[in-house]
Formats: sequence, C-alpha cells, structure tokens
Amino acid sequence: MDETEFWELIDSTRAAADGDPEDHADLLVDKLVQLDPEAVLDFARHFEARFNRAYRWDLWGAAAVLLGGADDEAFDSFRCWLIGRGREVFEGAVHDPDSLAELLGSFDEELDGDGEELGYAADEAYEQLTGVVAPDLGLPPQADEPEGTELDPDDDALAARLPVLWERYGRE
Repeated sequence: MDETEFWELIDSTRAAADGDPEDHADLLVDKLVQLDPEAVLDFARHFEARFNRAYRWDLWGAAAVLLGGADDEAFDSFRCWLIGRGREVFEGAVHDPDSLAELLGSFDEELDGDGEELGYAADEAYEQLTGVVAPDLGLPPQADEPEGTELDPDDDALAARLPVLWERYGRE
C-alpha cells in the first residue's frame, strides 16, 4: 500500500461516516479486512508514521485550543482524529497548526477531536484477518518529547502562538 492508497482509504471511509469518528473507525475496519494482512500492516505503518510526525508542541497547543485543554491521552486521540481528517488537513496542520482555523471550517467539541478508535482500526482488522495480534511494525518509537518549542498551555501563550485558531475557537 502506498501513501495515495492510504489517504484514499482514510478519505472514503470518512466521507461514508458523515463526520462521526466512531463510524469512521468501524468503516475503516470494514475496508481493511477486505485486504490481505500485509496491506493492513502497510496501512498501520503509514498511520503510525503520521501519528509520530504529529507529535509536536504546536499541534498540542492547537489541540488545547480546540478541546479547551489537552492532556497526553486527549492529544493522542486528537492526532488520530487529525489523520482521519485527510491529507490536506493533516499536512496543513503539521506545516502550520494555526491554519486549522481555515482548514476545519467548523469544530464540534462533542463530535470532533477524538479519533482514538481510528488508531486501533488496523490492529483490529489484522486480528480479524489472522486471529493473532499484529506484529511490531518496525518503525522507530515516538520521541520522548514533542518536536519544537515547548508551549505553555496558558491562554495568553496559546493566543499569542496560534492567533487565528485562538480567535476562532479559543475560550472567552
């Protein structure tokens, strides 16, 4: 599976889920079980590589703005959700987290920002196909600390670092 096929699977299942992250994960599992186990592992590698790439302080700040705060677990779920939003949103956010203000359009705290189940889709599909837990993907582990300059979660610091996102979604 190449990068284009990875994003096509993400996009087609997101569109069919009509924005619901849990439905998105279920539909993704349904698509993945139609593939061979090695293709599912390729998908998992693509997902994990992007998940690790999004381990950045500025994206953590964006998650904090959008979610009204973000601990480790919330940030992990946010990164899965961000991948689930597709290539354009993901790449735009990694390049410039403040651009999420335009890339997202709307953001519903009850529905958006939590894509935890997407992070398990490949594992679930692999197990359904083979009856065993997916092997190690052979990727380098996530860094101990996020990339970039640590971001103070204080409202003033978030507003200064992510002004457009703060203007649109920040706490009042």
